[in-house]
Amino acid sequence: MRPTAVETCFEVACWFLDRAFDDGEHLQPQKLHRLMYLAQAYFGVLQGGMKLMPATFIAMDDGPVEPTVYRVFARGRPAVDLKPVDELPRHILDSIWRQFGAHSTDHLNKLIKRHPPYADSYAAGAGAEILFEAMLEFYGTQNLSRRQGASDFQEAPAAGKVLRPKVLRNHSGKPVSVNRWMPKRAD
Repeated sequence: MRPTAVETCFEVACWFLDRAFDDGEHLQPQKLHRLMYLAQAYFGVLQGGMKLMPATFIAMDDGPVEPTVYRVFARGRPAVDLKPVDELPRHILDSIWRQFGAHSTDHLNKLIKRHPPYADSYAAGAGAEILFEAMLEFYGTQNLSRRQGASDFQEAPAAGKVLRPKVLRNHSGKPVSVNRWMPKRAD
């Protein structure tokens, strides 16, 4: 089994909480779980099956839940020692936040509940595990399913559309367009 990009799911949960706080938003627990679920799925697709975090999502009535985070965060943000999130996972988390963070909790619930990984697990019974392989298969084949005429109710954005290009900034923090510099060839 391959290692995960971060050591615990708490790094991801706290990253989303901090990002929401920086944007002046209160992140509801349900929305946190939906974002974590999407982050795990899209990270896996973009990194060839590697897990973002050692997490297991279960299908509950309202949507996918990571039970460890649910229990530990039940009384608010816990005092846990966190390691910083590396650049690649941070870039993908930022892309997930930009793609889905503006949506309401209800919208994310309705969206994810229609996706086969959740729907199939929930059909087996509330509390059934959502298989990581099912997440990879569904979120990784979205471009293909669009071409084959899949119904809109099941669609999720393709991984390539979720991942944002890296933005480089100048000394004052403004985004800039850059070209790779190559020295001229001396003949």
